Amino acid sequence: MSAKPLKITELALRDAHQSLLATRMRLEHMTPIAQALDDIGYWSVEMWGGATFDTCVRFLNEDPWERVRTLKKLMPKTRFQMLLRGQNLVGYRHYADDVVEKFIDLSCAAGIDVFRVFDALNDLRNIKTSVDRIRKNGKHVQGAMCYTTSPMHDMGFFVDLAVRLREMNVDSICIKDMAGLLSPTLVGDLVAGIKEKVDVPIHLHSHTTSGYALMTMTRAIDAGVDAVDTAISPLSMGSSHSPTETIVSALKGTDRDTGLEMNKLLEIARHFTKVRREYAKVDTAFLGVDVNILVSQVPGGMISNLEAQLKTQNALHRLPEVLEELPNCRKDMGYPPLVTPTSQIVGAQAVLNVLMGRYKIISRETRDLVEGRYGRLPGPVAPELLARVEGDRETVITVRPADLIEPEWEKFKEEAKGKTSSEEDVMVYALFPQVADDYMKKRGTPPE
Repeated sequence: MSAKPLKITELALRDAHQSLLATRMRLEHMTPIAQALDDIGYWSVEMWGGATFDTCVRFLNEDPWERVRTLKKLMPKTRFQMLLRGQNLVGYRHYADDVVEKFIDLSCAAGIDVFRVFDALNDLRNIKTSVDRIRKNGKHVQGAMCYTTSPMHDMGFFVDLAVRLREMNVDSICIKDMAGLLSPTLVGDLVAGIKEKVDVPIHLHSHTTSGYALMTMTRAIDAGVDAVDTAISPLSMGSSHSPTETIVSALKGTDRDTGLEMNKLLEIARHFTKVRREYAKVDTAFLGVDVNILVSQVPGGMISNLEAQLKTQNALHRLPEVLEELPNCRKDMGYPPLVTPTSQIVGAQAVLNVLMGRYKIISRETRDLVEGRYGRLPGPVAPELLARVEGDRETVITVRPADLIEPEWEKFKEEAKGKTSSEEDVMVYALFPQVADDYMKKRGTPPE
């Protein structure tokens, strides 16, 4: 056994297919390989959260809670990990604290062991309720920081963020590089800087979108990072992650040897090679490197959303103008990291600015972001934009957004009466009321 084995979190069951296959992988393609996955010895397997909950309900007619229980029976030795958007849970708005607490209680009961919790703005007020409830349930809470670059986001910002996460009593800290922007020249200093200040394990999550990730991961490993996220090779690269087998092989015989067996990993790879063919209709066209992101910070998936918006306005030819306007919009809004939901908000406003004139029309979501209803922005809002949002009244809030939300759980239970048969179903109704009725009728049937 090596002196300090690198721990591996496998992403095949969540972020890998979310990045490449529109999150469409069904449970039937996970269960045949589950016991083999359980035998590998991963530190954890990320298999829930992010967009998986929504996709189960909206597109697959699958019970997301049953997915956890079914796999848990087949994988009793492995920690199950989920991605949680703090006060947003797995939805798209802030929920009241009682809903957040109930969701975490139900998730723990279903079988989630590790919660990776983040906030799109790195506003730690928006993850406090989640962190406290996860700890109360006795589960592992991993505080995540959304890595980005801007005049507001230097090395000191992220080291300080790590210190504040540790003060919240998280069990580990994740550097969440969702756009692949973390360069190999910076990551060593970042890992070392955090390790100097905090005493919990550091985990690295870095997408391969920009082409940086394998180099960045190598430097981070040399700097002493404790764990990394990887994806089994058939579901790796492109907008996904570095291949598990490559990392395991590269570290073989070193003091960071993972201890994972290549033969067992190859069995997993063979399975997912076949599985990927089943999803040809939703498989991404983006398989290489998007160098665009190193300049504009706009990932490929975001560009496709912008293209779709412009097509509806017969204005696809104006995409270059939108890509030029987008960094200006982000600056005007205080440099939010571009991750759900802020990426959609900034992108949509950039489209409006190009088509209608700068801030002639301001979306409701942009107003909410500027008003502090998503949390505290990293930097100041441009005076022109702030004046248009505020008008002649003070609208910017400084409190934690969820402090303005009355308890909701009992209200949801009442509204869902007669439509649901369990608290898990009520939670589906609370998170996705527009599609919950249809889901309850179709649940258990093959997707169309």
